[in-house]
Amino acid sequence: MTGHGAHAFTVLKYYSPHNRERPVRAGTDYIILHTTEAPDSSSLRKLRDNGEAHYCVDSSGNVYALVENNRVAFHAGRSMWNGRTELDSCSIGIEVCGYHDRDITPAQYASLRELLARLKAAYRIPDERVLTHSMVAYATANRWHKRPHRGRKRCGMIFAMPSVRRRLGLAGRPLYDPDVRAGRLDVGDAYLARVLYGSGVEQQYAIADIRQAASGSVIGPGKSAWTIAGPKYNSAEVLYVFPNGDEYRGNQIRNWSAIPPGTRVVFAESQMENLEESARLAGFDGRSAADLAGDQWQLPSTIYIFPSGRVCRGSELSASEGARLPDGTRVLPGYVFGGRVAPGRSAFDAAGRRWNWPSTIYRLPDGRIVGGNQLSEKAIPAGSLIFFPE
Repeated sequence: MTGHGAHAFTVLKYYSPHNRERPVRAGTDYIILHTTEAPDSSSLRKLRDNGEAHYCVDSSGNVYALVENNRVAFHAGRSMWNGRTELDSCSIGIEVCGYHDRDITPAQYASLRELLARLKAAYRIPDERVLTHSMVAYATANRWHKRPHRGRKRCGMIFAMPSVRRRLGLAGRPLYDPDVRAGRLDVGDAYLARVLYGSGVEQQYAIADIRQAASGSVIGPGKSAWTIAGPKYNSAEVLYVFPNGDEYRGNQIRNWSAIPPGTRVVFAESQMENLEESARLAGFDGRSAADLAGDQWQLPSTIYIFPSGRVCRGSELSASEGARLPDGTRVLPGYVFGGRVAPGRSAFDAAGRRWNWPSTIYRLPDGRIVGGNQLSEKAIPAGSLIFFPE
């Protein structure tokens, strides 16, 4: 596509190797804006390799098409807006190379404005349904938040600012979080909530607070590993520097309640905002069912996968079992057990077109836990267990 006037607009076709295998969406109701939280080169490569967005806009204003408009791209992950979940199935995702708390380049403003204008016209999407990833991402209950909550990601939050939206040709914006207002979700990040829905002054102060916290992310009263790092807290890309100088990666820490105040949290430069939540692990993320699933621990939609291979729902778990789960037990809050792959029963039969989505989790007969996007349907061994979001 080529535009007219001062800014020549072209979309470069750079389709993901997964493009053709992605299902066609039934409809398009939202556009979701993201920030990559990483430099141009590594961002574009990762997004294309995994088919994680429909478009990527680099810092020079180049626009790359990664997944065809009418197909599903895996960009929103665990998401909800106005009670609707799995927004990958009804949205177009645009990744902008940059960071959630920093302004984008003039070239990006020009290209993104044109791209948004064309997509809004093509799909009749009003400004209020051009959302940020931080608006729609949510997390299930955990040891820090006892209920499902908003605030899992700050991705794209800069695009909630009225001044930024005006430069992108967006006159309107959501004025509140419909899922928090309806009681479906709690607020898990008060700073983020003010950036997304506060007044202009509140937004500016909240962004300043977030920047200050990022430059000096230290665990202390009211600031846990989750508060600072979110679901990435136990990733190898997060470094914890204890007050005595000892250093541990997130995947090396077992007892999160014993992290001393004053511990500094450092993020790797290559860290991407789109990391997915995975199954929580007893003995690593917590000891009890409540540690790993909060107030959801006894719900039918919380799934326990024991080291023995036994699977049970929270409603089937006794209080004594929940008090101390065997190390290695996997916990999936907000999931449905879809049964087993068997001769005559494929992964598609169990999970439908979501069989290869990253949020669909498989326990293979050898005990490995993998996401659907890592598997080929015909190569999934019989006996594999299938779990997908509620």
